[in-house]
Amino acid sequence: MKPDWFQRNPDRRMFLKVTTGSAIAAMVHGPSRAFGAPYGLPQATASHRAEVTTAAKVIIDTDPGVDDAFALMLAMRSPELNVMAVTAVAGNLPLEITLPNALRMVEICDRTDIPVAAGASAPLIRQQVTASYAHGENGLGGVTLPPPKITAVKEHAAELICRIVLEHPGEVTLIGLGPLTNLALALRSEPGLAKAIKSIVLMGGSLSGGNVTPAAEFNFYVDPEAASIVFNSGVPITMVGLDVTRKVELTEPYIRQLEAGTNKPSRAAAGIARAIMATYRGHGEKGGPTLHDPLAVSALIRPDILTFESYRVQIETNGLITAGESVGWKRAPIRYAAAFENSPRVTPSEEAFTANTKVAVDVRPDSFFRLLVDRITGNKQDNG
Repeated sequence: MKPDWFQRNPDRRMFLKVTTGSAIAAMVHGPSRAFGAPYGLPQATASHRAEVTTAAKVIIDTDPGVDDAFALMLAMRSPELNVMAVTAVAGNLPLEITLPNALRMVEICDRTDIPVAAGASAPLIRQQVTASYAHGENGLGGVTLPPPKITAVKEHAAELICRIVLEHPGEVTLIGLGPLTNLALALRSEPGLAKAIKSIVLMGGSLSGGNVTPAAEFNFYVDPEAASIVFNSGVPITMVGLDVTRKVELTEPYIRQLEAGTNKPSRAAAGIARAIMATYRGHGEKGGPTLHDPLAVSALIRPDILTFESYRVQIETNGLITAGESVGWKRAPIRYAAAFENSPRVTPSEEAFTANTKVAVDVRPDSFFRLLVDRITGNKQDNG
């Protein structure tokens, strides 16, 4: 049975308005009540179930987006991953664009057994910011793909995340590829969720400067409060940020390899890649588009592609010019700003050091692109 407010206000935008208040209040007062009982999920085919019994269980939260589309195709075409659900969030584009794009990717990969859910249509408490300048007005570089034939499940993304994780405690990794609004809503709605999540792997943040402001990477800039909730959740986090994703620019030889493929994912990926490269050239860019999100997915498929170091990461939410900045401490002490003279201090000036995040600090770009292209095209030569 759904909570009374959900039955009265089934629209997802109203859902967000109601749950946002409890999510933000929970930052101070603790987690809110859980969502009601969920709807059923489509079931995987018997052959697919046999293939993925030993694969890592993942839920992908995403805002497609060019690089998100590549990430979804990589994940769904990798036997190492059992994609249990895809959840859409507003980010690169509004939800009315990111949700159909997620559905399109599921169809292109012939994985309609995977449930897709609509999530937050806006950040927790901030005005929406999008990035059509980088992804095109349709999120796919301007490439027109047929409307999806399948539809999203009735559950909100946060409900779906909660249910699947609690049905498989300690087994499910959440992959966050957009603003972390859906993950924050799920964490604050269900008190036991954090302990039941195996880990969170996300594309976001940077320890070396942002790409929207000098301080903040796009996903954390869009919803810094959500990012803060996730990093303070106690769930083990792997952060694949701009420190490494800036090193994986898509180049002409890789586009030609995609164009040589004959399956549906190859054709879709090649068309998107060619279109977004043309956009970059039209803007006077000499380099190629950066494939941030599939690099984060690769961390679960081929961990050797990336080098990680342990940090304590916190997210700045108050700064006028630094909101969304991800700040990493590598060792003690964790020191904060000095108190103002003659003012009582609300927070401690120092804390003991405890690492909460594995941060990607280096990458093997050639190995990454070999994996990505071979998985999308169907070649089986992505070793090394």
